[in-house]
Amino acid sequence: MSDDPGFTHLDPQGRPRMVDVGQKAPTQRVATAEGLIRMSPDTLAAIVEGRSAKGNVLVIAQLAGIMGAKRTADLIPLCHPLPLDSVEVEVAPDPSLPGLRVTATARVEARTGVEMEALTAVSCALLTAYDMCKARDRGMVIEGVRLLRKDGGRSGTWTAPDGG
Repeated sequence: MSDDPGFTHLDPQGRPRMVDVGQKAPTQRVATAEGLIRMSPDTLAAIVEGRSAKGNVLVIAQLAGIMGAKRTADLIPLCHPLPLDSVEVEVAPDPSLPGLRVTATARVEARTGVEMEALTAVSCALLTAYDMCKARDRGMVIEGVRLLRKDGGRSGTWTAPDGG
């Protein structure tokens, strides 16, 4: 099992480990992720119209995403702490869902990728939107959290097969 290159967080005995990236050269790395939360049209209207009792859902979810990216290594046990250069989070109403679509891009110059930070940013933003609206709509569904693109490092560029 540990000889499988797809499971780099396992040592030869199959025990968890933090991958040693000490010999890798730092490079510019960028990752973009997305996710969405489906909700009732009434809940989406309340968000857009600023009628949430807990405050501006779009701005607070955006801040939560940025904060989540900064704390990724505290949440994901084998994730390296990274000195992020930037995190951009967009929380946009999407009436076609209906709901919110979240996109996050994280940038760093480091020895390891920044995919987990982008994914954590999206997840935290979505969970915050859920928390802020749950009293109004307990049937909301978070879905589609995924990596859209990553650039940098030894493996170069990867883009989601459907182009994101």
